Amino acid sequence: MKGAVFAYTRRGLDLAVRLRACLPDWEIAAYAPERLAGGAFAPIPNPSEAFYGEQFREQDALVFVGACGIAVRCIAPHVRDKRTDPAVLCVDETGSFVIPLLSGHIGGANALAAELAAVLGATAAVTTATDVNGRFSVDAWAAERGFVIGDMAAAKAVSAAILERNIPLDTPLPVLGQLPPGLVRGDSGELGIYIGWDTRCPFARTLRLIPKSLCLGLGCRKGISAAAVAEAVDAVLTQAELDPRAVRRAASIDLKAGEAGLLEFCRSHGLPIAFYTPEELQAVPGDFTPSAFVEQVTGVDNVCERAALLGADRLLVRKTVRNGVTVAVAAEKTEVRFGEAACGGHRPG
Repeated sequence: MKGAVFAYTRRGLDLAVRLRACLPDWEIAAYAPERLAGGAFAPIPNPSEAFYGEQFREQDALVFVGACGIAVRCIAPHVRDKRTDPAVLCVDETGSFVIPLLSGHIGGANALAAELAAVLGATAAVTTATDVNGRFSVDAWAAERGFVIGDMAAAKAVSAAILERNIPLDTPLPVLGQLPPGLVRGDSGELGIYIGWDTRCPFARTLRLIPKSLCLGLGCRKGISAAAVAEAVDAVLTQAELDPRAVRRAASIDLKAGEAGLLEFCRSHGLPIAFYTPEELQAVPGDFTPSAFVEQVTGVDNVCERAALLGADRLLVRKTVRNGVTVAVAAEKTEVRFGEAACGGHRPG
């Protein structure tokens, strides 16, 4: 994780050094006005709006040591979207209060405030409604687990409604731990949460939380285009009613490691791809769709199903052939786990 800390007085500089030490796993840059810069602190340029805009775009968290007003004026021109804005926090010079100002849930500012406060012996001044009322924070919980929030408007509706009543949760996945305050099990109603890879919407208005835990097993003829791979994958996922946002990675045989169209498809979709030897694929246990021709060419009876399942838990879609591309889909083991992190904005333990 990357962050930046800004301090504006000599006392603030001392606290900024402590804050950096609180987060040893972070890569944190430190900045101060030119009159105080030097050593660990780079200078804040004047004028500074473009500088703060760059920090806002590139960092995961911004920590201001000083008055909240300073932080607000620095970030105000750059605030865009809660899905992408970084966590922004303010810490008073005495280290008594850590205040999350922006992106408390999805950006992790509430959780980071709690972490810093615990180390400093300070108070985390969290103000988001679900947190102060001890109710389930759906966007924070999803972000902590890397689940995709299917509809931000629906997430906002759930966050508002959960302050007044319990919201039903439906999922085919194993649920571990007690449901947090604000959630009950259910599969019907005006508004509810559904957790799964598929596109099912059991409620009149459904907030879908999508685990990124699907693997595409891919095979293709030589010289295939990226467009052909994309069309085949889209068709398979649509037919199987699987959300493409649930796909986390792809896999194939090492014979395809130089296939430009396959590599371009994965690059353009942000998917890492692993290539396995015939021996590695043949060693995958299970019942697969055999092909004598594929075995003759590659040395293994099935590429896409075995590649998808290597490192996954179960096969969801068997080999499907479409315009020179073979596609299979497997799911990694995924659980819906609740604990203390389900409300209050704290990181999962």
